[in-house]
Amino acid sequence: MLNKDYVGFGRSRPGKACRPSPPRVLLMLVAAVLALAGGCARAQPKFPYKPVRIVTVGPGSQGDVLTRILAPRLSDLWGQPVVVENRAGAGGTMAAVTVAKATPDGYTFLLQSSQFAIGAALHANLPYDAVRDFAAISQLGSGTVALMVPPSLGPKSVKELIALAQSRPAPLLFSSAGAGSGSHLNNEMFRLAAGIRAVHVGFRSSAEAMIEVVAARVNFSVLPLGTALAFLKDNRLLALAVADQRSSLAPDVPAMAEVLPKYQRSGAYGLLAPAGTPRPVLLEINQALRHVLALPEIKTRLLAMAFAAAPTTPEAFAEMVRTDIETYKKLVRVA
Repeated sequence: MLNKDYVGFGRSRPGKACRPSPPRVLLMLVAAVLALAGGCARAQPKFPYKPVRIVTVGPGSQGDVLTRILAPRLSDLWGQPVVVENRAGAGGTMAAVTVAKATPDGYTFLLQSSQFAIGAALHANLPYDAVRDFAAISQLGSGTVALMVPPSLGPKSVKELIALAQSRPAPLLFSSAGAGSGSHLNNEMFRLAAGIRAVHVGFRSSAEAMIEVVAARVNFSVLPLGTALAFLKDNRLLALAVADQRSSLAPDVPAMAEVLPKYQRSGAYGLLAPAGTPRPVLLEINQALRHVLALPEIKTRLLAMAFAAAPTTPEAFAEMVRTDIETYKKLVRVA
């Protein structure tokens, strides 16, 4: 039987002042929701909580060397393994499509070079969209490239190489890291600026393309200076010019602008993530890159490979990629 004094929630017994109070059940529900929300917040691990992979092109390329310099320091900073994964071939397309199709959770990046924009300019049917399928993180910087020939070829200057090309009935041969790669377009830029005939021979990476010049199976190539230093020091390669400006690593070699003003190229590297990667993660990676690139040890190692660090905001790098694509579209039409 109900107590005759009971009149329900929020009411007092007869003869006492009415002091409304929240129902206990409602208070318990609110407390439970807050506890659950706090538990969910605590369940979200801080980025990164598992290994990270950076996808790049063929082993021995400048992009590969750059990635392997940065990866250990990022691993130290994050307390997680940072794995370098090589995907050579198709002018960087194999590496790009791997990242475009990856889960956008911040654990897969693309080490992007100018060949990324070149591929978008060259091919209308790529298995990804170079703008929509990627999220920009930061530019890393740019490396110096050099026009190199085997010493046995004869020319000791750009002028002499052009004269040789114009005197021969057959065109010269040049190597690159594959059709549509950055080294391919760098060489095409030289061919057009010099006004010579030359035939492209593509390989899987810039390292392979360099070996072909060392072996004198091709006549010249424009390739990263940093990865060619060992061959230059033991006189298995001869550098005729560097771009974009003189390098302290080869002080006697003129800048391309001094001998061939029409020559222009873009050699920037950067980091991209799959589209849809959360912005807080992109910013976290951006800050980590800035920290690593500023380390004295890293600065010294990058200088030794003729690489100038220049990190940017994600927005600035995204605009650079779009601009490069349009620039290379114009070049492709001419070349």
